[in-house]
Amino acid sequence: MGIRGRCFFVSDDRIVELEIKVAYQEDLLQALNTIVSDQQKQISKLEETCKLLGERMINMSEPSAINQGVERPPHY
Repeated sequence: MGIRGRCFFVSDDRIVELEIKVAYQEDLLQALNTIVSDQQKQISKLEETCKLLGERMINMSEPSAINQGVERPPHY
């Protein structure tokens, strides 16, 4: 006999158990979503910081007009 000929009965306890599992999974999904969102904000801030630090390093390595032609102090 195929599935069509069978009757499946699900007890109320089983339904309650499944509903509890679904509720826990929904809570977990929401918590994970919050964590991922917070982490994305942190990643964006870190990317901006890295960009600024990279620009500072480039600026530090470029000779500036002030340092060109610097003479030794007279006491040397």
